[in-house]
Parts: sequence; structure tokens; C-alpha cells
Amino acid sequence: MQQFFRGRLIDHVHLRVADLEKSRKFYRAILEAIGREINFETEHFFVSDELFVDRADDYVSRVHLAFQTPDTATVQRFHAAGLANGGTDNGAPGERHYHPGYYAAFLLDPDGNNIEAVWHGPATRSAESVVVTPTGGMV
Repeated sequence: MQQFFRGRLIDHVHLRVADLEKSRKFYRAILEAIGREINFETEHFFVSDELFVDRADDYVSRVHLAFQTPDTATVQRFHAAGLANGGTDNGAPGERHYHPGYYAAFLLDPDGNNIEAVWHGPATRSAESVVVTPTGGMV
């Protein structure tokens, strides 16, 4: 049986956007649809776990970003919420050929980033999340 390891490689993803308020509306809606939220925000940026978004002065990012979900219904809610809040369809909810059980939907965010919600099928996680607790000074 193959295991999947998540939460070990990426520290954070930084998106640079042209219109922070359009992006804030879009990401707030899709994050809520997948059971997440914006953890911290100011007039200059917002954060949700490893995702950091701010306004670009000189360029916007172009990335593919995939959010994990617990089931197919969440993928469908993500897609509907994104379409209702400034996203553009880039692949309706459905099973994909990547591996058996791969169920996903794709949206383009207001800046053209390809945002995906994916469910990999039934699985057991070894932990809900990784908790990092600073231990003191610089190493």
C-alpha cells in the first residue's frame, strides 16, 4: 500500500495579486467551502495556514495550487463558491485520470492562478495537522 506524505516540503505559498479585495473575497469563499478560513489579515495581505496573499506592485504570480478536501461534496462546494465569487471555471468537479479515486475541480482565480480542490479517495491520516512550536533562539 502506498502512503502519501503531506505537510513536509512546502513552508508557504506566496501569491501576488492585482486586486487584493477581489482576491480576498474569492479566497474567503473557497476556503470556507473547504472548511478553512483566513487566519490573519490586514489591509495589505491575508493568510490561511501556509497560503500568504498580497497585492503586487510589479507582477502577479501564475501558479497551480491544490487544496486537499475530505470528500467529493467539498470539492463541489469549492467549485460553486469560487464561481459565485469571481472565479472562472477551469474544470468542473469530477473524477480525473491521475490515479484511481482522484476527484477534483479547477478554477482560475481573479488573477489567472489555477486553483484546485482535490479528494484522493478514502484514506486514513496519521495526523490532522503538523504543529510547530518554536523552541528558542536562532540556530
